[in-house]
Amino acid sequence: MLNKKLILASGSPRRKELLELLGVPFTVVKSDYPEDEYIGNGSPVEYAQSLASSKTVAVAEEHTGAVVIGADTIVVLGVRIFSKPIDAVEAKQFLRALSGQTHSVITSVAISVDGELITFSNDTKVTFYELEDDLIDMSVATGDPLDKAGAYGIQSSGALFVEQINGDYYSVMGLPIATLTKKLLELEILSVVGGAVENDS
Repeated sequence: MLNKKLILASGSPRRKELLELLGVPFTVVKSDYPEDEYIGNGSPVEYAQSLASSKTVAVAEEHTGAVVIGADTIVVLGVRIFSKPIDAVEAKQFLRALSGQTHSVITSVAISVDGELITFSNDTKVTFYELEDDLIDMSVATGDPLDKAGAYGIQSSGALFVEQINGDYYSVMGLPIATLTKKLLELEILSVVGGAVENDS
């Protein structure tokens, strides 16, 4: 037994909900790392990995000895990266750009354990129907899109937009929980004992 606590470095209620599926105790500590500080000309995956890693490290530095999990989700159409819209006007612009298109939702995850940083990414393809302006306006008026990459949440009003998904639904929500569980088991942070998942750390 490693006797370490588990920390989710995210204030996202969706990521918290998904991590709770593990059935083990964890603490939420929101990272204060500014998302606009990424500097580089890398690929979208590198961009998401950089942000996920920076968020995780920022919390891990304040909680030495803990296992810290952080994540970042971006929406990509062509060469354009859609993060969180700055306001309702930009949210509508995002949704109009994504209307009738197939885009990538990339979620990168970073795990800090014993001074090491393990990262992985998931790329899920999402196809939107052609969106009527009234439907876009209705969604944005709820305020829900303003804190979500690409200006939509697939588990909320964004569900009305989706024609098809090719990949991990939960990654689109913000955390590829099955892949994360596999990684935590491989790292022996978690183990399955007597039919239940336990936190070995």
